[in-house]
Amino acid sequence: MVLLKWLYPGMKVKRWLFLALAGLLMASVGVDLLMEGRLLGDFARSIHRLEGVLFGAEYSKPAGIIIVISGLTIMAFGILRVFHSIAGVLAPDEESRMAEVIYARRSLRRGPKIVVIGGGTGLSVLLRGLKEYTSNLTAIVTVADDGGSSGRLRGELGILPPGDIRNCLVALADKEPLMEELLQYRFSTGELAGHSMGNLLLAALTDMTGGFDQAVRGLSKVLAIRGLVLPATLSDVTLCAELADGRVVQGESKISRTTGTIKRIYLKPSRCLPLSGALAAIAEADAVVLGPGSLYTSIIPNLLVKGIPEALTKASAVKIYVCNVMTQTGETGGFTASSHLKAIISHTGKFLDYVVLNTGQVPFRLRARYRQEGAEPVTADISEIQKLGIEAVAEDLIHKTDVVRHHPEKLARAILNIVYSEKALQEERKYSREKRKEEFERELSSL
Repeated sequence: MVLLKWLYPGMKVKRWLFLALAGLLMASVGVDLLMEGRLLGDFARSIHRLEGVLFGAEYSKPAGIIIVISGLTIMAFGILRVFHSIAGVLAPDEESRMAEVIYARRSLRRGPKIVVIGGGTGLSVLLRGLKEYTSNLTAIVTVADDGGSSGRLRGELGILPPGDIRNCLVALADKEPLMEELLQYRFSTGELAGHSMGNLLLAALTDMTGGFDQAVRGLSKVLAIRGLVLPATLSDVTLCAELADGRVVQGESKISRTTGTIKRIYLKPSRCLPLSGALAAIAEADAVVLGPGSLYTSIIPNLLVKGIPEALTKASAVKIYVCNVMTQTGETGGFTASSHLKAIISHTGKFLDYVVLNTGQVPFRLRARYRQEGAEPVTADISEIQKLGIEAVAEDLIHKTDVVRHHPEKLARAILNIVYSEKALQEERKYSREKRKEEFERELSSL
């Protein structure tokens, strides 16, 4: 019954299916002519008589070749028109480049499995770059935000903060520009002032589906995202910071505005568990990338969720930290690249293999503006990083816009170069081990 539906009126595929079938029959006749009737046999006796009358014995083979080519051409044209009829309905805007789209998506599915951990705008920048090379992406996003629209929705509706999740969904989406503008649209007046449309949509989906994780999955399907976005935990956690002078600051928004030096941060309650999907993604990953993003309020909070540090330590994936381009007032003032790494190690232990650093020059006009805010370029102190047993990869990663950001494509290429280099090294080590094993077995057999 399902097959018969293709023959319903208005499908605009029947004529092309019949044309493709006619081409197949024509090609079969041509092959039969070349084989002197051995393909179709008595079934096509009348056709053979007609062939003899039309072509004669001396022209049967050239005629057969021409008929085969013509039949295959007609069949290919019919199949192509069927394909375009279906594509015109399923993806009308992509019909003219459907083959290119299919090839790209198939290629993306063969890309490396990469897990990115963090939050804020930095994580979405990285995802925008990586999604052009692989669709096997999992973003594990912090849920400690308590400021702005996310904080208000968290306080009023009791849901997890949707802001960072929304940014990651938008970054990974196969979307129209208008859809991105809609999700990122922020109301400027009335009771909704300050709220973004995407945050409100996630809040509504949470109420409809009964769970924040289900809301994220639902919006992911709507946006057809390349990958998976997961909250670090479904627990309602508060980020706390212990300062060097003994004070304790509670709340992510307050920590980022603090004037003291942060000694350590922790989550309250401390016993919060990750999603099983996050642990599975880490275990299966080719690479795990931390950052870029605010060190104490976007990156480390994810690593404080029970089970995630242990999963990172056990995982065979290469672990990479992307250091911020600029220091951040209230969090990392005066920090060098090695200072960022030491903060991560002091909270979760040593598991990182690489750190990606920017060595490009920040434009003077931007440097002057950031200096007024108390921020400066992060110093790439490679010698100190090497003492930590972590390999540094330094490149010009600056995106020259009105703000200092990593360039999505440059950063993605730097990450992928590390991933593929590690894969090549692993293959080389595997080959060397197998070769040594073979030599050992030969020596044993000769004894």
